[in-house]
Amino acid sequence: MIRNMIDQRIIPYIAMCQREGTSLQRGMNFRLHGRHSVILMSRRSDAPYADRIEEDGSVLIYEGHDTAKTKDSPYPKLLDQPEFLNSGRLTENGKFKKAAIDFKRGLKSPDVVKVYEKILPGLWADNGYFHLVDAWCEQVEERDVFKFKLIAIPSSDDDLEAETQFNPQSGERRRIIPSAIKQEVWKRDQGKCVLCGSGDELHFDHIVPYSKGGTSLSAANVQLLCMRHNLQKSAKIE
Repeated sequence: MIRNMIDQRIIPYIAMCQREGTSLQRGMNFRLHGRHSVILMSRRSDAPYADRIEEDGSVLIYEGHDTAKTKDSPYPKLLDQPEFLNSGRLTENGKFKKAAIDFKRGLKSPDVVKVYEKILPGLWADNGYFHLVDAWCEQVEERDVFKFKLIAIPSSDDDLEAETQFNPQSGERRRIIPSAIKQEVWKRDQGKCVLCGSGDELHFDHIVPYSKGGTSLSAANVQLLCMRHNLQKSAKIE
């Protein structure tokens, strides 16, 4: 039996944009081309938003985005995060919130969201597909900040497959590797496949798969593998 893949591909920014068919200039991109949404996250020390991972890597709490910095609004971090534009249309925060609330009210299935995480300048980890299941506002330093709850789903090759996988009763969830572990592994393995030294088509690989009792919470159980060696390993695990 081939393992349930939870390893995460490392992808250059240009390739990420090509995959999604657009220049990803914003962190929140609602239903690109009428398909899944895309969000960009970061837990680096210089990250502008307080994204966090919960429940052993299966839940992402994503922070909404600030109003754009302009001459009239030079300090976005002092303002409530906007739900509406001046025109009355929804911002990306508003679109994601409406989709989450509609799901909670039983009006629709959960939206499918692809999540990419910044690892280094120009390099991102493909964290896979999530379902958007909740949204709310919190008071943070005397301003309103949006929070969105996303649940990781088992590996899928496309968003249509991901859409059909929602099962709130299932305990089967994919776990993403914590950001600090990714940073530690990248530095330790010097950004190369540990088996062949390749620096292309890399993945964060679990040495002992999660399904076999392995963990995402220790760098000792994570390594860098190129795509060829990652696939070879997957085929051998039973």
